[in-house]
Amino acid sequence: MQKVTSPKVLGQILKSTRNQKGLNQHQAGKLVGITQAMISRIETGESNVRIDTLFRLLAALEMEMVVEPRDTSSRLDEGDNW
Repeated sequence: MQKVTSPKVLGQILKSTRNQKGLNQHQAGKLVGITQAMISRIETGESNVRIDTLFRLLAALEMEMVVEPRDTSSRLDEGDNW
């Protein structure tokens, strides 16, 4: 499981999964009901994507989001750049 520390990291994970599924950005966008350009912005971390759009994209890629407490015993926040 990969930890998401920024919108850019999330975008990279989504792009990698999309590619593994053999989908191009246009096809992924059609599954979610958004444009290819929006998929591109999400994958580069440039978009302030709505949460419902993110969940539709996760579902289309057969992914899920897991939210859990942060491990404060280490410096996990070093890469955070929200």
